[in-house]
Amino acid sequence: MNQPEQTASPAQAKPRIAIAYCTQCQWLLRAAWMAQELLSTFGDDLAEVALLPGSGGIFEISYDGATLWERKRDGGFPDMKTLKQIVRDRLDPQRDLGHIDR
Repeated sequence: MNQPEQTASPAQAKPRIAIAYCTQCQWLLRAAWMAQELLSTFGDDLAEVALLPGSGGIFEISYDGATLWERKRDGGFPDMKTLKQIVRDRLDPQRDLGHIDR
């Protein structure tokens, strides 16, 4: 049986951010807070922000599969100003983040 042809929805054209966090380290609240902040700032421009439970001390933020921040590599957790600037630089480099950019 033939599958109907699917057309790209507007959400598919938007980037996906994933935050993988360690459940053993109890970093869910940190990951959820970061997701909330990203959705508050970039919500209309993102397809989704996903929370991915893991283990082994993982805390990694990716943008369409490309790693933006990795706790072990980058030495801890990003502050919100840094994270929003990194996402903005990928999503829309000309975008003004208001007081965060000052």
